[in-house]
Amino acid sequence: MPRPLLVFAHGAGAPMTHPWMEAWAARLDAVGAVHRFNYRYTAEGRKAPDRLPKLMDRHKEVIAEARAAHPDAPLVLIGKSMGSRVGCHIADEVGAAAVVCFGYPLVSIRGAVRDEVLLALRTRILFVSGDRDRLCPLEALGSVRARMTAPSTLHVVRGGDHSLNLRKRDLKAWGIEQGDSDNQAMDAVQAFLA
Repeated sequence: MPRPLLVFAHGAGAPMTHPWMEAWAARLDAVGAVHRFNYRYTAEGRKAPDRLPKLMDRHKEVIAEARAAHPDAPLVLIGKSMGSRVGCHIADEVGAAAVVCFGYPLVSIRGAVRDEVLLALRTRILFVSGDRDRLCPLEALGSVRARMTAPSTLHVVRGGDHSLNLRKRDLKAWGIEQGDSDNQAMDAVQAFLA
């Protein structure tokens, strides 16, 4: 069976070349062919993200291009924050085998729980979430997961924020480094995709 095609989408505030995206792309390369891309607004140097329909169109465009280069590979949509949410919106339509969400933005800036797309989703999904992520409170995510039809898995990053980063004081207290936590998260991704 061919290695999966991992289409990896960035979050709202940083492009595909952000160090966080680069580090995770390097880790993900161990399990599949990673294809990163910029949404149009990022490529054009704009700060504010495009509206959801435009983000979805760009994501689907990139998937079509990536599939042309890897026609037999199972498709996995991976995203950071906004990129993971857009992936959830199109996963069923594009026939993705799975979705991996790093820091899923379940709660909007105004505090509304955005669960409709997750409740409609049929593609299996992995949430990698920090227990300090204010945009994805674990209690709220647990409530949504209980109502989802799609099979879902959760890997909790102890001490992790929206970008899965731990505080220096916690790293020191626990005697670990950020890389140790990231490796555990990567192990969860690998197990999910196996």
